[in-house]
Amino acid sequence: MSKPKYKRILLKLTGEAMSGEAGFGVNFEVLEDIALQIKEVHDLGIEVGLVIGGGNTFRGSTAAEAGMDRVTADYMGMLATVINGMALQDALERNGVVTRMLTSIDMRQIAEPFVRRRAVRHLEKNRVVIFAAGTGNPYFTTDTTAALRAVEIGADVVLKATKVDGIYSHDPKKVDNAEKYHTLTYLDIIKMDLKVMDTTAITLCRDNEIPIIVFNLMKPGNIKKVLMDSSIGTMVCN
Repeated sequence: MSKPKYKRILLKLTGEAMSGEAGFGVNFEVLEDIALQIKEVHDLGIEVGLVIGGGNTFRGSTAAEAGMDRVTADYMGMLATVINGMALQDALERNGVVTRMLTSIDMRQIAEPFVRRRAVRHLEKNRVVIFAAGTGNPYFTTDTTAALRAVEIGADVVLKATKVDGIYSHDPKKVDNAEKYHTLTYLDIIKMDLKVMDTTAITLCRDNEIPIIVFNLMKPGNIKKVLMDSSIGTMVCN
């Protein structure tokens, strides 16, 4: 049996992934499937950090475009990630996975404040660590949060979970002959404006030589598969 290629991972989940086909709210069947996939990886002895978006509940950039104050909108988006974090934490713990949720905004009644050394210690104690509330600052996406936390905890890779099976030249749902890329460099992503992650996140990973793998979360067992099989998804590296 092949062994996992990474010891410590940072898994980035979109908020929309938790809503299933509805695109809004939390689909509890999907939530259960995600929790079981994470448990499967965790049971291999892999240390798992998680960053979840909040777009299934509230998206700050969209609210700002509609006229809301951008800072207010972004803080509301950060709170949406906490709701998703609590939902996933509950699903994981119901399946026997010990977790800790750390937030960038102090809310001690429901989570620990983010402290880098504490986060690393939790990982070393075989706990899944959920990083919520973004970076704690407006104007930064959860993609940037994922890259930043990956650097801080010394993750071996960032796994970007999506609804497609990698990075394409165009949206494969709209363009029939869209080309799928097996590997790309960080600079390719920026030059080609592929919008896989924002430029800040890509640059953070490039500067710290943390590879990014973009893959399809919707296929059962794919989180484990992507850690075993380099042919799954798209690898972004130097």
